[in-house]
Amino acid sequence: MTSLTSADIVTGETESPKPKLDHPLDMRAVIVFLAIVAFGLFFAAYSIHNDVEAAGTTVKSYVPFLLLGVALLIALGFEFVNGFHDTANAVATVIYTHSLPAPIAVVWSGTFNFLGVLWSTGAVAFGIVSLLPVELILQVGSQAGFAMVFAMLIAAIVWNLGTWWLGLPASSSHTLIGSIIGVGIANALMRGRDGTSGVDWGQATKIGQALLFSPIVGFVCAALLLLLLKAVIRVPELYKEPKGNAAPPLWVRGLLILTCTGVSFAHGSNDGQKGMGLIMLILIGTVPTAYALNRSVPASHVQTFIAASEAASKVVDAKAAGYNVIGDPRPAVTNYIAKHDFNEGTYPSLAILIQQIAKQVETYGSLAKVPADQVANTRNDMYLTSEAIRVLSKDHAADLTPAQAKTLDAYKKELDLSTKFIPTWVKICVALALGLGTMIGWKRIVVTVGEKIGKQHLTYGQGAAAELVAMGTIFAADSFGLPVSTTHVLSSGVAGTMAANGSGLQLATLRNIAMAWVLTLPCAILLSASLYWVFRTIL
Repeated sequence: MTSLTSADIVTGETESPKPKLDHPLDMRAVIVFLAIVAFGLFFAAYSIHNDVEAAGTTVKSYVPFLLLGVALLIALGFEFVNGFHDTANAVATVIYTHSLPAPIAVVWSGTFNFLGVLWSTGAVAFGIVSLLPVELILQVGSQAGFAMVFAMLIAAIVWNLGTWWLGLPASSSHTLIGSIIGVGIANALMRGRDGTSGVDWGQATKIGQALLFSPIVGFVCAALLLLLLKAVIRVPELYKEPKGNAAPPLWVRGLLILTCTGVSFAHGSNDGQKGMGLIMLILIGTVPTAYALNRSVPASHVQTFIAASEAASKVVDAKAAGYNVIGDPRPAVTNYIAKHDFNEGTYPSLAILIQQIAKQVETYGSLAKVPADQVANTRNDMYLTSEAIRVLSKDHAADLTPAQAKTLDAYKKELDLSTKFIPTWVKICVALALGLGTMIGWKRIVVTVGEKIGKQHLTYGQGAAAELVAMGTIFAADSFGLPVSTTHVLSSGVAGTMAANGSGLQLATLRNIAMAWVLTLPCAILLSASLYWVFRTIL
C-alpha cells in the first residue's frame, strides 16, 4: 500500500505521478513503420519516373538521378528529424495531464502532422527558397547547386540531432534559416564578394522577426489566456495538477486533445513546407523538363497570362522610357535582386524580360509545350522577373501608384503559378517523413517541456492555454507565408502559464533553452558555410 504524507492526509490528495514514457518495442509496429518507409521511397521513385516519361525527357546519364536520389533522402531525412525533434510541442501537454497515453499521443500527433502537410499551401516553402542566393537558384543543377542543398540540409540535421540529444527544444526553422544564410555568405566570399551580399537581408529580416517575436507572443499570450480562463471559467479542477493516473474530466480531456490536434496539424502545415521548397529545387536542378515549369497549367490559361504580361509591360515600359538595353538583360536583373543595386538599366532590362517571356509562352501555346532545351531558360526568366517585381515592390513602392502596384502584383501571381508549384507526390512523401518522425525519439524533449520548465506540475488549464496560443500563432504565420518556431512558441507558452499561475520557473532550463536559441543561428551558419566550402572543393 502506498504511504501518505501528512500533507496528503490533510488534503486528501496524492502526488501526481509522472506519466509512463517507456514502453516495450512492438515488432508489429516496427514492421508497419518499415513498410510505410519502403512505400514512401517506392512511391517517390515511381512518381519521378512517370513525370520524366510524361515530359518526354531523354535520359543520357543516370548520374544526375543518383545525385537526385541522395539529395531526396537527405531532404526527407531533415523532415524526419524535424518530426521527432518537434513532437514534444504537441504531445507534452496531453501526456503530462494524463489525457492520452504516450504511445497513442505520438501516433495521434503524427497522423495530424501528416494531414497538415497535405493541407499546406506552399507559401512558406517558397518564402524559405527566396532567401537563397539568386545565382545558385538559377544554377541549382550545377555542382554549386548540389553543394548548396547538401550543405544546408546536413548542417540542419546535425544541429537538430545535437540539440535533441541534449533534450533542448531548439527550433528547426531557426536552424534551416541559419543554414541558408551560411551558404549565402560562403558563396559570396568564394566569388570574391562581400559576405553580406550573398543573402537577401530584407527577406531574412522579415523571417527573423517572425522567429524572434514568436516566443514573446507565446509567453505573453499564453499567460494572458490562462488569466482570462481563470476569470471566465471558474472550475477549480481546471487549474489543479492531475491527481493519480486518472484522466481529466471528459470536457477538459476533449479540449486538451483538440489543442494537441490543432498544434500537430499547424506544425505539419508550416514546418512540412520547408522540406518541400528544397525538394523542388532539387527536382528543378536535376530534371528541369519535368519540374521547372508547372505543366498542369491548362493551355486555356495562356490568354490570361498574355493579358497580365501586356498590362505589366506597359507599367515597366513607362518607367524605362528613354533608356535602351544592348545585349542580355538578365545580368542586370540578377544583379539588382542579389544586391538591390537599382540603376537606370533595371527597368529597361526588366521590360525586355517581360516581353521575351510573353513571346515564348504565346509561341508555344502552353507551358507543357515548351521545348525541353528551353524549359530551364524559360523558368529562370520567369523566376528572375517575379523576384525583381517582389524586390521592386518593397524597395521602390513609392515610385508606383496603387494601380501600377496592383498590375505588377497580378502579373507576379501569374509567373508564380507557372514556377512555384508542388506536385502531390512531393507533399505525400514529405508528409510521411514528418509524420513518421513524429512517432520516433520524442521522449527527450517531452520530458524537458513537461517537467523542467515550471517548478510545479503542468495543470489542465496551463496545457490548454499554451497549446491554443501555439496553434493560433502557427496558423496565422502560415497564412502570411512566414516560418515560425513551433518549439519556441509552445515552450515559451508553457513558461508563460507557469509565471501567470505563480508556479515558478526552473531558470536553469530556461537558460539552456535561451542559450540554444542564441547559438542556433551562428552555429548553423558556421556549419553550413564550412560544409558548402568542403562540398564545392570536392565536387
